[in-house]
Amino acid sequence: MTNESTQIHELKAEIARLKKQLDDSQELIRDISAPIIPSIVPETILVPITGRLSPERFEMIITRILNVSYQEDINTIIIDFSAITEKEICELDVFGTYIENMARAISLMGIEVIFVGFNPSLTQIMVNSGVQQILEVKSFLSFRTALQYLMKQRGIVFQSIND
Repeated sequence: MTNESTQIHELKAEIARLKKQLDDSQELIRDISAPIIPSIVPETILVPITGRLSPERFEMIITRILNVSYQEDINTIIIDFSAITEKEICELDVFGTYIENMARAISLMGIEVIFVGFNPSLTQIMVNSGVQQILEVKSFLSFRTALQYLMKQRGIVFQSIND
């Protein structure tokens, strides 16, 4: 092999290695973009949402949630927007539509979806988005109140060990 052929072969191997590394990094980003956390309430998961919310990211989050829900025995998903402010939302005028689409997609799988952590400005954005079904979205101010609702709904009571 000539020196030039060797260099071309090495460059091709380096490109293949970099493509693999890029694919691995993109998979990691998808996984951490919507972490799935088991809840103390059976068959329930928590999905905390953080970071910038673009249309592409919303689609990625919905896909991840649907895939995990399909593979596991999940009845309820609590999606937490506590860490999101107006600054993290790329397209404010369609935020309500994305929330509605997320709720519809999850509900179509027979899974109850509960949203938590909408601050006053996000609530106003959703109301102003003009989406008619936004009022049908089940939401609570905090994760704690959502868990209390689920526990009451399912007849779950936590007792102290000393009781």
